[in-house]
Amino acid sequence: MVVISTNEIAIEAEDLDAFQHSPAAGAILLRDFILDKKILDMDGREVEVVYDVKLAFQAGKLYASEVDFSRHRLLRRLGLRHLANFFAQQRGSDSTVSWLYVQPLPDDLGSFSGDVKLNVLKSKILEMHPVDLADILEELDSGQRQALFNQLDPEHASETLEEIEPRVQRELMATMQHDRAARLIGEMSPAQAADILAILPASDADGILALMDAEDAGKVRRIVEHHDENILLFATQGCIRLPAQAIVQQVLADYRELAREKDVLTYLYVVDGEGRLLGVVGLRELVAADGDQTLGALMTEQLITLHPDETLRDAVHAISRYGLRAIPVVDENRRLLGVVSDHDVRGLKPRLD
Repeated sequence: MVVISTNEIAIEAEDLDAFQHSPAAGAILLRDFILDKKILDMDGREVEVVYDVKLAFQAGKLYASEVDFSRHRLLRRLGLRHLANFFAQQRGSDSTVSWLYVQPLPDDLGSFSGDVKLNVLKSKILEMHPVDLADILEELDSGQRQALFNQLDPEHASETLEEIEPRVQRELMATMQHDRAARLIGEMSPAQAADILAILPASDADGILALMDAEDAGKVRRIVEHHDENILLFATQGCIRLPAQAIVQQVLADYRELAREKDVLTYLYVVDGEGRLLGVVGLRELVAADGDQTLGALMTEQLITLHPDETLRDAVHAISRYGLRAIPVVDENRRLLGVVSDHDVRGLKPRLD
């Protein structure tokens, strides 16, 4: 006989053997697979731990209705009800997720025995912004992290790898085949690639560089070895260049396509027919401008620029001094040669101090 009340579930049994059997296929064991396991909270873009499961009693049966990741729920499970109630009052409402949105992690995302995630399509995780995805990867266990990271396409994996802390970068790179690592590194700017390869053993870094395009590998190698700190090594061609007569409304309409595969998105660089830099328009100014304005009327002409003979040290100093997100590199005729972004040089700054 089974007696279910609000406080306990009591089973009277003369022969325990009748209750000993393997779980049915597809069954989810709450204690083994749910309690104290992690979920990926797609709303908050973070990893949470399930501390309790709420059960609903209907028609003589118990149903799992919600999972709760409020920490005071762990105290309640340990029998510290009064202490749990105290913390619950201090914190306010519980943090719960309906059981409808909970499922075991799928097989093709790795063998994560016991972990769960919110019931969303895998594509929602894989389309997440690299910064948010990096935060989640840093909180997962090693096996989970590797399995999820391996599902990313090279471009997304490369962008995410740039945002992950060095300790986790090192772990992911250490378990990665050199050919895949070379593809990911090849998606980065030379400065970003050098920043990641510098944390690896020299033999691993050399093995990855050997599989990359020779010209790109040469740029990265010179940065890693500090034999050449010329600023053009750190400059990217991935910036938005537009003529002065471009209309704000049309630029905004085309922005998604203009920004595709670009490295620097915060500024639009206004150039003439010869590629000479005339001015810069910030993305914020572009969005706030009247739709019929031209970029020529909107642009800032007094610019901080770098020249090809300047060094990484000069770029770091200028970016820090003026609080810029990126600095254009121009020649003696003001032709735009590339752009150095704060993102590319900030990881290398400690090496120059």
